[in-house]
Parts: sequence; structure tokens; C-alpha cells
Amino acid sequence: MSNQNINNVKLGKDVKIFDFVNLYGCTIGDGTKVGTFVEIQKNAFIGKNCKISTHTFICEGVHIEDNVFIGHNVTFINDKLPRATNIDGSMQSEADWKVVETFIKKGASVGSSSTIMCGVTVGENSIVGAGSVVTKNVEPNSIVAGVPAKLIRKLK
Repeated sequence: MSNQNINNVKLGKDVKIFDFVNLYGCTIGDGTKVGTFVEIQKNAFIGKNCKISTHTFICEGVHIEDNVFIGHNVTFINDKLPRATNIDGSMQSEADWKVVETFIKKGASVGSSSTIMCGVTVGENSIVGAGSVVTKNVEPNSIVAGVPAKLIRKLK
């Protein structure tokens, strides 16, 4: 567990964190595994018994419930209109934009290299196919895939 930057993090019991991880101001539940080269920002929440695979970015405002699988290189977005500067050319600060929350419900799986846009809910036990871009809510017990992600089928 070397080469980690962990600041002001609430860790549950038996959490496993691998090397080259950046965590700050987040909460991670019991039994969760966080892979190498992952960043989890402030005010993000990860539930119990989750697997967060390598090279994943979980930004502020993301809420991941229990028993969720997040594949490799998954990216979450928390701003619908990102800008570096204001109209007057001054650098934006936290006061210049609003975090848009995202929810990944219990038992869901998000495939590798997917992008999850802000303001969506990925429903319980649903599966997001690898490489998908999720722009709308995913119903519980559904499989979605594609760019943008579309319903492939319902799970029984």
C-alpha cells in the first residue's frame, strides 16, 4: 500500500486499496476493493463489497451503492457545462459551477471504458456494456450498451 495519496477518507472494515491511488474526502464501505491508478474525489460515496477496477475516475457527487462492479477505465462526469474560465476570462472556482449527482444502484455493473454522464441513475442489478456512454437513466434489471447507451434487453 505504498504510493497512495489518502486524505480525509472514511474507510470501512476490510477495504483493500492497491498502489498509486488518490483518495480524498470520500467514503468507502466495508469489504470494497479499489484497484491501481484510481482517483475518488471528495463527497463521493462507495458502498460495501464493491469492486472499483484500475484506471477509474470517480468524481465528486457520485454515489455508488453496495455490491457494485465498476470496470477498468470507467469515467464519471459531474458537470454538464464544464469551462475553465468565466465569461470575463477569470479562472473558474468551485463557486462558479454546481455538482450534478449520479447514482449507481445496488448490484449494478458498469463495463470497462464506459463514461457515465452526470445526473443519471443506473438502476439496481443493471449492466452497462463496455465502452458505453450513459446519457439517460438505466432501468433496474436492464442491459444497456452503445454510444449513447440503449436498452439491449431486460434481465429476468
